[in-house]
Amino acid sequence: MPRVRVHQHVNPLAPFYRFTPKPLEIERVFADSDLPLHLDIGSARGRFLLKMAAVESSQNFLGVEIREPLVEEANQIKDDKNLTNLHYEFCNATYSLDRLLELLPRDVLQTVTIQFPDPWYKKKHAKRRMVKSNLVEIIVGHLRIAGKIFIQTDVDFLAEEMLELFRENVHLCEVAVAENPFPVKTEREIAVEEKGLPIYRATFEKIK
Repeated sequence: MPRVRVHQHVNPLAPFYRFTPKPLEIERVFADSDLPLHLDIGSARGRFLLKMAAVESSQNFLGVEIREPLVEEANQIKDDKNLTNLHYEFCNATYSLDRLLELLPRDVLQTVTIQFPDPWYKKKHAKRRMVKSNLVEIIVGHLRIAGKIFIQTDVDFLAEEMLELFRENVHLCEVAVAENPFPVKTEREIAVEEKGLPIYRATFEKIK
């Protein structure tokens, strides 16, 4: 399948992306909806989750991405590979993640990953950054006790901004992490490591 061509950056505050998705019914998209769920926010082309779903059959994987063509492409690939523990959704996480997860059963969300989100370097574009206090609250609200949130970026100021938001949440405890704890790396992560550049990582655990 040829790679779908899309804009690398889209404005999450644009009217087109400020839509309200239907609540996800996980029993309709996963063969076994009782498996622990791993949510990847900003899944891009979905290659990280495609590989994770293949090697971790005891979990379900949900990718959320704001660029709809990438979601359609990724779902087609996972169908071709018959990965019944994987699904992608077109969703603006900044605006409507809580609506998408509205019907998510309690205690099913075990892991959340946010990897190399768009930093929107210019100060006037800072409001377009995905991780805000309301997103943190939504994630924590759905995450089960002892569930983990893993964050990584190669942009130092964005790392500081995101980590501060998660550190402020009283339901979370930061866990020291130096390396990616998963058996799979994103394309961006591999490219940054090959250049010998630093990657800023953190893991948070829900404690109450």
